[in-house]
Formats: sequence, structure tokens, C-alpha cells
Amino acid sequence: MVSRADVARYRANLKEERNAVILYEQLAGVEKNPDLSTLYRKLAATESKHAAVWEQRLRDAGVAVPSPGGDWRTWMLGWLATRFGVRFVLPTIAGIEQGAGTRYDAQPEADETGMAAEERSHARIFKRLSGQTGGLAGSAVARLEGRHRSTGGNALRAGVLGANDGLVSVLSLVMGVAGAAMDSHAILITGLAGLLAGAISMAMGEWLSVQSSRELYTRQLDVERQELAESPEEEKEELALIYQSKGLSPEQARTFADQLLSDPVHALDTLSREELGMDPDELGGSAWVAASTSFLLFAVGAIIPISPFFFTQGITAVLWSGAVSAVGLFLIGAGITLVTGRSLWVSGSRQIVFGLGAAAITYGIGRLLGVQIAG
Repeated sequence: MVSRADVARYRANLKEERNAVILYEQLAGVEKNPDLSTLYRKLAATESKHAAVWEQRLRDAGVAVPSPGGDWRTWMLGWLATRFGVRFVLPTIAGIEQGAGTRYDAQPEADETGMAAEERSHARIFKRLSGQTGGLAGSAVARLEGRHRSTGGNALRAGVLGANDGLVSVLSLVMGVAGAAMDSHAILITGLAGLLAGAISMAMGEWLSVQSSRELYTRQLDVERQELAESPEEEKEELALIYQSKGLSPEQARTFADQLLSDPVHALDTLSREELGMDPDELGGSAWVAASTSFLLFAVGAIIPISPFFFTQGITAVLWSGAVSAVGLFLIGAGITLVTGRSLWVSGSRQIVFGLGAAAITYGIGRLLGVQIAG
């Protein structure tokens, strides 16, 4: 007999599989690389097959099958992929698939149908794709199953957190100054100064981080180029060992390494990707793009608590600042759910509590200091 817990589990599994179908079909429609577009459609077909299994389980249990449809996160990720490109959302999807790869481990129904193994395969595929910075050739797509590379940076997560830093820090600053009973003009100037100081600091930190990485990658690339010129057989042996560790036999690994390194033009590119895990064409990205993006994201969040002081004054401005900041905090919390998969309302409400809590503390401290100084 099927228990209520089993029915709830079947429904949850069905929901996740349907979300995956919708998302992968959206990716297939957006992706410009025909090989990858085909790959996403194949993944969608597999997830559709999984969904059918859970639909049948619910019917066998005498339970109505829910109407099809994706959740908020699924449609938002699809929209982001359409607006900013598939690569923008790949790290987030890789994280989702990583969880899906282990979700079925303790579910016997999934083992019986091979779903657990297929989900783990999907997790490997998206882990590889999220670290890929360029287009994939058809041969590369065919090798996805056995390749493992660490996930690249999550631009979506970084963007959400950057805006959150700007909003919470400047909101706390504004409320601390307001608590000290300073006039609205002084609060506005202080808030703008905090916006500029924080955004510039974030931009400089990001520039240093990316530029340092680029310089390190350049040095590693020079060393790899020199080793390839001086010791090509040793480099070939290292590459063969890498492919052996990924499951190829020694003979297959050596043959594959011979083929890859036979073309001098592509030899360095192959070695840098396989041994160093980097794209020699990008070297970690542009430091200036990273800095300007960091500046903008912080400023977008920081301007929210300041904006009411452009139009009103006194306690009215303070209350409006808290209100618009609460909306901004909720939206940031909603953005975080794209990465974490948590409830929209739980994440948004939690963000409001934490953000306004920090603002209340700084307001109280400012009030206390203001009274003492005035006394």
C-alpha cells in the first residue's frame, strides 16, 4: 500500500521533472550552437520520460495527477537565459542538477527504472557545460558523459549578492545617521557618499581579484607553452594520464592524446583546458568588465534606501526608505531562490527580517550616540 509520504514524494519528483522539461526546452530554443541545442532537447526528452514514471505512480496509487506547469524559478531561469544567454544560467542549473543527481539515491523506484543513473549523468553534463567558456564541437558533446570539471563562477549569484551588499550596507548607514537626528540633506549626502565609497571599494576589489587571476593564468600558460616546446612527449604522457583518470583505457588515452597534440595550433589550447582548467582565450575574463559590473550592482542596491530622500524629508523619508528597502530586500530574496530552490516567500521574508533588523540596530545605535553627543 502506498503511504501519504510516498504520494508526496511522487508529486515532488513529478514537479521537479516537469520543471526540468520546461527549462531544457527553453534552453534548446535559445542556444545558438546546434549541437548543444540538440543536447538540451535530448535531456528534455529524458526528463519527460522520468515525469511519465511519476505520473503513472500517482495513477496507480489512485491519486489525481497535477496539471502540468513550471514554477517561478523555472520560468525566471528561462527568461534570464533568453535575455542574457544560456551561459548566464548554466552554473545555477549545474547546482540544481547536482542536487537532482543525489535525490533519487534513496528511492527504490528510481533505481528500478535507471532514473538515478540518468540524473547523475545530467549532473555531470551541466557541470561540464558550466565550466565551458566557448562553443562545443560535436565531438566534445559526445565526450561529455565522462568529463569532470569544476563549476565556473555563478554570475547570477554574484549579481544578487552584490545588490544585497549595496542595499543592506547603505540602508544601515542611512538609518544610523537618521537615528542621530541629522537633517535630511545630511542623510542624503551621507548615503550618496556611502554608495560611492562602497561601489568603488567593490569595483577595486573585483578588479584586483580578476587581474591577479589573469596574470597567474598568463604565467601558467607561458610555462605550459615552454614545456610543450621542450618536452612534448612528457606533455603527451600527462594528457594521457588525465584521460585515463576519466575512465579511458591506457591505449585509448594515448591514442586520444596523440590525436589532440598532433596539431600544434590546438595543442596548447588542449593542454591549458585539460591540465590547467582554463580557457586561454579569456584567461578568467576582463578585469574592467568585472569591476564595472561590481560597481553597478552595488550601486543599484544602494540607491534604493537613498531614493526617498530626494523627494521628501524627516520621518516620512525614513519610513519610505524602510518601505522601499523592504521591497528591494524581498526581491533580492526572491532572486536567491533561483540558486537555492527555497520557497519564494520564505527566502524573501527572511531577507526582509535580516535587512530591516540590521537597519533597526544601526538606527538605535545612532539614536543613542546622538542623544549622548547632544547632552
